[in-house]
Amino acid sequence: MRYLKRHALRLALSLAIVVLFALNTVGVLDLAMVSRVENFAYDQRIRWTMPNTQDKRIVIVDIDEKSLQDLGHWPWGRDVLAGLMDQLFDHYKIDTLGFDVVFAEADNSSGLSALATLGQTTLRDNPGYQDALSKLKTSLDYDARFANSLKNRQVALGYYFRHQQGQVGSTGQLPPPLFAKGAFNPAAVGAVQADAFTANLTSLQTSALAGGFFNASPLVDADGVFRRVSLIQQHDGQLYETLALAVARLALRESQVKLNYADGQENYFALESMQLGPRRIPVDIDVGALIPYRGRAGSYPYVSATDVLKGKVPPAVLNGAIVLVGTTAPGLQDLRSAPVGEVYPGVEAHANLLAGILDGTIKERPAYTLGLELLLLVVSGLVLALVLPALSPLWSTAVGVSFMGAWLAANLYAWQQGNLVLPLAPLLLMMAAQYLFAMAYGFFIESRGKRQLSGLFGQYVPPELVGEMAKDPGAYSLAGESRELTVLFSDVRGFTTISEGLSPTELTDLMNQYLSPMTKVIHHHKGTIDKYMGDAIMAFWGAPVADKQHAEHAVQAALDMIADLKNLQAGFKARGWPPVLIGVGLSTGEMTVGNMGSSFRMAYTVMGDAVNLGARLEGLTRVYGVDIIVSEVTKNQASTFVYRELDRVRVKGKNLPVVIFEPICAIGHEDTSRDEELRLYDQALAAYRQQDWGTAQTALVTLQALCPAHELYPMYAQRVDYLQQNPPGADWDGAFTFKTK
Repeated sequence: MRYLKRHALRLALSLAIVVLFALNTVGVLDLAMVSRVENFAYDQRIRWTMPNTQDKRIVIVDIDEKSLQDLGHWPWGRDVLAGLMDQLFDHYKIDTLGFDVVFAEADNSSGLSALATLGQTTLRDNPGYQDALSKLKTSLDYDARFANSLKNRQVALGYYFRHQQGQVGSTGQLPPPLFAKGAFNPAAVGAVQADAFTANLTSLQTSALAGGFFNASPLVDADGVFRRVSLIQQHDGQLYETLALAVARLALRESQVKLNYADGQENYFALESMQLGPRRIPVDIDVGALIPYRGRAGSYPYVSATDVLKGKVPPAVLNGAIVLVGTTAPGLQDLRSAPVGEVYPGVEAHANLLAGILDGTIKERPAYTLGLELLLLVVSGLVLALVLPALSPLWSTAVGVSFMGAWLAANLYAWQQGNLVLPLAPLLLMMAAQYLFAMAYGFFIESRGKRQLSGLFGQYVPPELVGEMAKDPGAYSLAGESRELTVLFSDVRGFTTISEGLSPTELTDLMNQYLSPMTKVIHHHKGTIDKYMGDAIMAFWGAPVADKQHAEHAVQAALDMIADLKNLQAGFKARGWPPVLIGVGLSTGEMTVGNMGSSFRMAYTVMGDAVNLGARLEGLTRVYGVDIIVSEVTKNQASTFVYRELDRVRVKGKNLPVVIFEPICAIGHEDTSRDEELRLYDQALAAYRQQDWGTAQTALVTLQALCPAHELYPMYAQRVDYLQQNPPGADWDGAFTFKTK
């Protein structure tokens, strides 16, 4: 709950992004960019996965520029087309033929109509003329010749519907409908409604076995790209099939088509596929089918119509083939914009749909994808909204890329293995928007808070702690409060002597060389720098960031400061500087921490008795000849270290005695060579507390011989000599009272 409260505004804005995309999915909003990106993603998937091979089962007989040069401008005489039919079926033995052209007007190119007019007027009474005219009618009636060439052959003629509302003036004869009135429920089939048509001459259409419309414009996408075509359209209450479906029915010898509904019932807009024998053809709400483009233009063999008429085409190319007659000649060609090319022959679009019907490779965009898209948007959006605020920029990037990559992989898998077209752009854009928002919010809002915290605390605490504080800025302030903390004081011994021997520049350089690594050690162990006091350092642990192990971190920092300082000595010596030795005092207890000072200058610092004790303990390091002294409270809370009890003392300003300790090392890192020294010291200290001066003196003499450089043992020897001559009395508590700081 604290997490949700802390990121409430960010979560609300993230969820607003999810709602925006969800409203687009259900149609309340229309985000044009989403549609554009989805179309682009669809086209890319087509290009990535299309076979890019040539399908030789379907051949396009091309009314090309070469044919126009040989046979004259279009339209050709129907006698030429009759010859083309005979050549294709009788010579080349093709299987099925479909015309991607319409024959809506009568062919009068033979002059038969003019001859008939003469026979009815000027030469009406000329028996010889009438006899000759009767004999010529059969050969000069080109429409009849073409109609006869269509009979009993696997031929589907093409025509087109017009869709401007209220349009009238239909011409020609429609083929028999795929479904007549009463054979289907109009409310269950959301087919495109056609208002008028331009079809073939009645004599031609009745001679052909089938017919299909070839215009796909009603379902062209907003960007003008043909990605799907109507499989059936509705006119005057009846359903008519597209040219590709008509040709497929003929080629497969399937006379019937079945409508498949989502639940087996003819519910409103429930049509989900059409069944052609064992082949299922998925359709969308408009009874449109996605064109399974095989590749760029030229994915099917092209042969010139004039070469077919002259017999120049190798028989193997056309034998048993399904043929589509279309045109690529300038001025006649039907060009469209397709996912695989900006200029794509319309006849080849029919070839792709035909091949998809034959092979069952038409992609499906089922109605349930809307619900799936909405579910994925909400679930993934909620997860990202909740997770991203808790992550660093690097991890946010990793999570964002992983989410998008996972959905892209799943989408491509469904595309390839299941022939499913699942929405890609809405989820990717939503995920990208969530990621970009998270980055922007983190940079402009949270980083601003981090900069503010850095301005307040950056001079005191290490950068990593500022980053941690930035996760919950409201939890930190400069206001005073009471906390249990650990304070550290360190000071350079003999600093006055050192400074007298160096120039100001050298002294400044030495202090920088000393203070920088000491500060790094303190920051590394999560300490807060309180202040630098010339050569002295004051730091504390446990504020502003709470630290349950503040005592342990402080003790470890003190040990590391001594170790790092030893490593610096060689460099100091090389530069002619004197050795630098320090004393460190640590105290743990209740302290007041906060911004304190005057109206002229404030500082984030600590105050209290425990702080004063820490300063006194640092001063005692010179007396006892040790590097570090900690209070008993610090020793008890930092229990992972080995300690040596130094003394029980009354520091200046305090009446109650304090037990002080020297931290030696972390447990597990003991130096066994010091075992005898520490044993003898414990013996001497115990005898000292019991006023057994002789035993204490004997142990101390041995210790001075064992460790002649250590100042602790001569100090105790002098104290024992004094107390032997000036006994403290039976009520002595073993504490030594210091009169100075």
